[in-house]
Amino acid sequence: MKRYDLIIVGAGPSGLSAAVEAAKRGMRVIVFDENDKPGGQLFKQIHKFFGSKEHRAKIRGFRIGEDLLKEAAEFGVKVVLNATVIGIYPQKEVTVRIEGVVEHYKGDAIIAASGASENMVTFDGWTLPGVIGAGAAQTMMNIHGVKPGRKILMLGSGNVGLVVSFQLMQCGCEVAALVDAAPRVGGYGVHAAKVARTGVPFYLSHTIVKAEGEDHVTGVTIAEVDDKFQFIPGTEKHFEVDTICLAVGLSPMSQLLKMAGCEMEDNPRRGGQVPVCDEKGRTSVAGIFAAGDVSGIEEASSAMIEGRIAGIAAAEYLGYMDSGESEQAIKEQEEALEGLRQGMFAPQNRGKHIETTDEGIQISESLLKKGYIGDDEIERYPGVRHTVGIHPVMECTQNIPCNPCQDACPKGCISIGQNITSLPIAVEGTECVGCGMCVASCSGQAIFLVDEQIEEGYASVTMPYEFLPLPETGTKGKGLGRDGSPVCDAEVIKVQTAKAFDQTHLLTIKVPEDMAMKARFFTF
Repeated sequence: MKRYDLIIVGAGPSGLSAAVEAAKRGMRVIVFDENDKPGGQLFKQIHKFFGSKEHRAKIRGFRIGEDLLKEAAEFGVKVVLNATVIGIYPQKEVTVRIEGVVEHYKGDAIIAASGASENMVTFDGWTLPGVIGAGAAQTMMNIHGVKPGRKILMLGSGNVGLVVSFQLMQCGCEVAALVDAAPRVGGYGVHAAKVARTGVPFYLSHTIVKAEGEDHVTGVTIAEVDDKFQFIPGTEKHFEVDTICLAVGLSPMSQLLKMAGCEMEDNPRRGGQVPVCDEKGRTSVAGIFAAGDVSGIEEASSAMIEGRIAGIAAAEYLGYMDSGESEQAIKEQEEALEGLRQGMFAPQNRGKHIETTDEGIQISESLLKKGYIGDDEIERYPGVRHTVGIHPVMECTQNIPCNPCQDACPKGCISIGQNITSLPIAVEGTECVGCGMCVASCSGQAIFLVDEQIEEGYASVTMPYEFLPLPETGTKGKGLGRDGSPVCDAEVIKVQTAKAFDQTHLLTIKVPEDMAMKARFFTF
């Protein structure tokens, strides 16, 4: 039997973060993961993270994963892949199947960071080839470089459904529609808006009736549902698709903790059956900790912080840190975690219908029900202003934890203030130089540079662009509105690419003057 100070189950964001914190304190740490690549969800996440600098905001998930792996290696963490932990027994004995052989390990402490599994929903034809989970689609695209399908319908409007829909289009797939039985978009409005402006229609209060096809998906029928989620006859809509992607939530993979004798609870607000644990991740069994989605479904940024806390707590438990040192280290991490647990999407606000922002501004009903902000609603937000010359327009309309735009602007044109969830404001008296750093750094792709008159009768709009092929200067096409419909003729007058933009290109289009505050995407 091999012995380690700390055994960690799962090499995802929380597991690797825990491993680094524990190994920093001199612990011998081993991490087991059943996959053939480490990093968990991080390497699927090609989008930029939210939060602040301390949360690795505006950094793409896979780059954070690379940094974590490098750090773990530097501190001597042993990561074993294709290793399935099949049991946790008394005295913290762990059995692991590695290459078909069951091996035994003994840990002085254990951290379960086994993550979550995708939920499924059943409907006629749901077992047909071509019905897949959103996580599976991400794995195919972002890990293996394989298109999940040609034309896809997405079920689920939470952050996963919205983000994966956008990534499907980046991969070259067509997203026929985004459907959700709920009456309102469940994820961040900025994620919904960037999908809607590409032309993807949203069908809220709709769900799937049946998948069509004999030996694979060839189409899908959806229908509207009432307030009891029953189909409304006569509202059926048909789409010819070859793939149906399901993004209907996650469930914690907490079976090992239950097997270990940890006290468990059914907690819908945390995603299902989870261990009862304290703020340090300590379960009811001394020396066994939980971190990340296994203890409650949240974003990867939160999982990494929970992992650090659990790693520090394990180091204190085994005497590698004194209580004073660990308390201070954990306090710093808890403050960072608290920053992510604020705003409209905070855990305590799940399921609530919030009608106004923290600033007292009415939430866009169009955004919640259709996925985009109405032209008649956008002017109410403090990030939208009109002035002579080029200036930033921030179409961020919900209180979410994010502030890279404030740090990115070298001229101080944008302010969020001390509260990370405040809406960004355009600072009066400042002069924008048009560098585009705010546009490139915005994790929600919600910032545009607008010059309302570049010449008689014409304006320019600079927008983030992450699709291939990249249009060249002089390309003519159509400017699309926030709802994805063509609003005007447009011409590309500048394309900017820079290392500092981290693969977000800046596309500047020339549009009629009256379209400066309406054109938000370009197609050709």
